[in-house]
Amino acid sequence: MTVSSDVGSMDARWAVRGWWAKLRERWRELCAGPLAFLNYKWAAIGFWIVIAWIIVSFLAPVLSPYPPNATLGKLTEAPSAAHWLGTDQMGRDVLSRLLFGSQPILLLAPLSVLCATLVGITLGLVSGYLGGTIDDILMRLLDATMAFPTLLLYMIIISALGPSRINVVMAITIGGFPGVARLVRSLVLDVRNREYVHAARLRGESSLHIMFREILPNCLGPVIIDACLRVGYAAFAIGTLGFLGLGLPPPNPDWGRSVAEGRIWMITAPWIAIAPALAISSLVVGLNLFADGVNAASRRA
Repeated sequence: MTVSSDVGSMDARWAVRGWWAKLRERWRELCAGPLAFLNYKWAAIGFWIVIAWIIVSFLAPVLSPYPPNATLGKLTEAPSAAHWLGTDQMGRDVLSRLLFGSQPILLLAPLSVLCATLVGITLGLVSGYLGGTIDDILMRLLDATMAFPTLLLYMIIISALGPSRINVVMAITIGGFPGVARLVRSLVLDVRNREYVHAARLRGESSLHIMFREILPNCLGPVIIDACLRVGYAAFAIGTLGFLGLGLPPPNPDWGRSVAEGRIWMITAPWIAIAPALAISSLVVGLNLFADGVNAASRRA
């Protein structure tokens, strides 16, 4: 009985070792391929910062000690065992609002960049491939849009439509797609005269087929890198809009608005503003480090 149990435990240990070896081998393959940016120290740090915030946003209902909008205890209470980051000027738990505030910024920033990238790709493909009058009209419209300072454009759009999640995404999309369109157009101008494009024309393929099946796949690399960089800018823009009162409508947790409300209490209750400010800073820094790593890995490849 003892011998059989020892054999069983040895088999289990060898199975665990084999599983661990396969996992390490698979991880090395990923780091040599799609996750090559993890070979850069700062990029890996940024990646894990972003992953940590994503996990926090998903687990916010579990990790949060109190409902984010619940009024609890003493106003502007200092950090304690009951309230790890203290309470704000309305008696709400700062930690709970910080955890729930990660959800909108981590959702809206990638979503707005995705929308801007899709619109920019479409306009850039049409402008660069068709050229002529269509190219001139689209470029002049894009130039007119880019003439506005980006933050001012966001403020005009949200002030006209009102603060909401959809309007924040719309504002960042409108402010971002002209830059994506100009990037895609420049790539298309370089690609459209290559042999495989001429071969597609000789086969009688439609313009849509050539643009989206022949040209676009060969332009996606720089576009993806540009999109990674834009996510960090979008997260910072969302925080700025919240600070200006143009983010999510109250009482929804919003890091930017929390900083704006807490700056009045910087002398007596600095934790109200410092906690969300550090959260915004860490997320934006993580996104930028991650994007720089992707850029460096793509250049090396």
